[in-house]
Amino acid sequence: MEEIRLNKYLATNLGISRREADDLIADGKVFVGEKCAELGARIHEGDVVRTNGRVVTSKGFTYIMLNKPVGYVCSRKRQGDTPTMYELLPAELQELKSVGRLDKNSSGLILLTNDGDFAFQMTHPKFVKTKIYEVEIDRDLAPLHQQMIADFGVNLPDGRSQLGLLRRSDENRREWQVTMSEGRNRQIRRTFEALGYSVVALHRTDFGPYTLGDLESGKFITVDKK
Repeated sequence: MEEIRLNKYLATNLGISRREADDLIADGKVFVGEKCAELGARIHEGDVVRTNGRVVTSKGFTYIMLNKPVGYVCSRKRQGDTPTMYELLPAELQELKSVGRLDKNSSGLILLTNDGDFAFQMTHPKFVKTKIYEVEIDRDLAPLHQQMIADFGVNLPDGRSQLGLLRRSDENRREWQVTMSEGRNRQIRRTFEALGYSVVALHRTDFGPYTLGDLESGKFITVDKK
């Protein structure tokens, strides 16, 4: 291993961001050999790095794309009888972290990785990543409400929500393709609910450069970093 910044080494092998790695270092939780590490430190081949008493071993990056079914949560632990999406993965992938989330009643594209920098760049607001969803609501969307959502935005408690809308069917106004670049909690559902509609189905098909394609529900594939 050539000389490398300690925070990059920690981010790479712990699946955290460099900022989180710097926090560990600043809190005195990282040791290189027997010495407590300092911010900005670099390490070399043969250096033993420990955090919280455990040796941090070097490993490569893994990137997974999963088609999450409805009824699964993105957390690692079950919530009552509700299964977690990690139950769909083999044991060797259980340590990967999800890149963003989908709620229990939503389905579609979820990325998982041990690359903390990648996760940060895919989810932080300053890196604009377009997300596309197939959404069905409980009744036809009124043209005025379509204009409000797409052109003016809808005021929510955490700020204005403006979504791209495209009809998926000429036969009704219940099925929409929704495009957004933000990632606020349940934003699509809350936007429609603010106008008196209920979302009955929400399925994410695209996240940045990644597209779900024909990947079956409950299945996953390894993908490359883009």
